[in-house]
Amino acid sequence: MLYEIKFKENILCKKAKIAKSFSDRLVGLMFKKHMKNFDGLLITQCNSIHTMFMRYKLDLIFLDKNLNVIKIIENIKPWRMTLMYFKSTQVLELEGGSLNGSIQKGEQLEMKCIN
Repeated sequence: MLYEIKFKENILCKKAKIAKSFSDRLVGLMFKKHMKNFDGLLITQCNSIHTMFMRYKLDLIFLDKNLNVIKIIENIKPWRMTLMYFKSTQVLELEGGSLNGSIQKGEQLEMKCIN
């Protein structure tokens, strides 16, 4: 299933995938040259990520269970690791440079299934 994710009237992802299973969360975007057929990955049950074996930068939005923004990290390079954000329950990964400062901590995202 794919989802549109936005805040206010600003669309962050037109086709986001959700990584719910252990294997989907474990692999995430590792080893992929780019996001093919989707433009964001929402990793559930997650409060920290690493970018080992990544091939490109990421923009990260750490979210709580109500989709409130806890932390934003823009353009994190491959081979890095984030701190743990204990209030976060999920992370939205976007290609680096997607956000450009457009979203702030405290914003609330909306998700809508598109298929």
